[in-house]
Amino acid sequence: MAQDRREAEGLHEGRAGVTDAGPSRPRLRADARRSVDTLLTAAAEVFAESGVDAPVRQITARAGVGAGTLYRHFPQRSDLIAAVFRHEVDACADAAPALAADHAPVEALRRWLLRFTHFIATKRGLSAALHSGDPAYDSLPSYFQLRLVPALESLLAAAADSGAIRTDTDPNDLLRAVANLTLPAQDDDGHTGRMLGLLLDGLRYGAGK
Repeated sequence: MAQDRREAEGLHEGRAGVTDAGPSRPRLRADARRSVDTLLTAAAEVFAESGVDAPVRQITARAGVGAGTLYRHFPQRSDLIAAVFRHEVDACADAAPALAADHAPVEALRRWLLRFTHFIATKRGLSAALHSGDPAYDSLPSYFQLRLVPALESLLAAAADSGAIRTDTDPNDLLRAVANLTLPAQDDDGHTGRMLGLLLDGLRYGAGK
């Protein structure tokens, strides 16, 4: 328990260091970037399983790094939570061009929307912190919009140009719809995939007219 308290205090006392909490963060060497990415992936998994107050040692053990590495990049817990959010947003946004290159337009759209449901699951794990009123999280909604809306717009445009879906789909409406149909519980029975199929059928209605 004393160890947990020391770790929690370390993340909240605001030690000086380089943070990874914003889009203006300094560029890191490739090895340092990999270390940070590994930390953020581990933190996202731990937060989803144990909540945002999980002990630091649980995150560092999964990432295979020392606590000093975590503190150096994320002096406060809010730095880490915000960075996890941005990391997950970036991964989802960056998946769009990769999927578009490898699949037909409507299949790329389907796969990306499924990928977005995984992001929503991560976001729910962060919700207690994100809705806490801490100003450290104020910029995250706009970051979500700046990264994910253009990613979805590009996939929708390609699918519409191919004649597979209708041309009047608002990306914000679609993001909200997919978020609302995603169950907060683990999707063991394929519910999310089935609901996405119905949603895509709705996008196909009227296509080519």
